[in-house]
Amino acid sequence: MDNAQTEIVVYGTAWCWDCRRTRRFLDKNKIPYRFIDIDQDANGRAYVEKVNSGMRSVPTIVLPNGDLLVEPADSELASCFDIPVSSN
Repeated sequence: MDNAQTEIVVYGTAWCWDCRRTRRFLDKNKIPYRFIDIDQDANGRAYVEKVNSGMRSVPTIVLPNGDLLVEPADSELASCFDIPVSSN
């Protein structure tokens, strides 16, 4: 990863329900991100495996400050982005 990263990067797969939920959350809250499908991108897959001790844990989200979120719940995403948690 580039140390000067300024965007949110979501590593995931097209078939993963948690990845789709995470992307819906980000889209609904107008949070821009770049999606990398690790089934299609070998470098992305290698990165996910590296930061997750060999596991292909998705979604793996890299924040601009370098922090990682792995398989976060909507409540964790809401907290991370200072968004009130929806009751529905």
